[in-house]
Amino acid sequence: MKELIAQYCKELRLGKSIVENYQRIQAETNEEFLLKLLKLEIENRRISRKNRYLKQANFEVMKSFEDYSFENVQIPQSITLEELREGRFLEKKENLILYGPVGTGKTHMATAIGIAACNREKKTRFYRTATLVNELVEAKNNGTLKRFLKTLRKTDLLICDEWGLHTARPRRSTTLVSSDRRKIREEQRNNHNESRIQQMEWNILR
Repeated sequence: MKELIAQYCKELRLGKSIVENYQRIQAETNEEFLLKLLKLEIENRRISRKNRYLKQANFEVMKSFEDYSFENVQIPQSITLEELREGRFLEKKENLILYGPVGTGKTHMATAIGIAACNREKKTRFYRTATLVNELVEAKNNGTLKRFLKTLRKTDLLICDEWGLHTARPRRSTTLVSSDRRKIREEQRNNHNESRIQQMEWNILR
């Protein structure tokens, strides 16, 4: 019987969780059993989706807000600490600039924001800016630039770390956290990053 249930679940693309857990469900009626079974499948899919988003985000290390200190961080009036933690700027299609000297926790904060977004089932991508530029150049040379940009546009949150680290002021760097996918389309028409930053509306954290 279990083998047949597994076969049907496979044909219906329901995954393995139902087969592995249906015998543990206790219910007084068929309706209650079905309800608990479907709820279990939804929860397992949600967990799988979060784990997939975390893997696809390509974070270098896993960081959270639990061990982050905001003591020396200047939060602009345009965004609150609560909104930052909860990622409300995503819903508003707003962007962040994390700006300051090297080693002050910008990457930690950006990663924490990204992981929190993944846990809210938001598609996130984390890049060192140099890596992103190299991949864009490679995609253009290979004729796959449109496909690559389409992938970026599908993300809810794009994090570009170490933006400007290679410039004339190597002791300061910038991390861009963007939730406005329209900016990706606009960027295709303008290769001057500094002028684009000036035209965008950003929440700047120092």
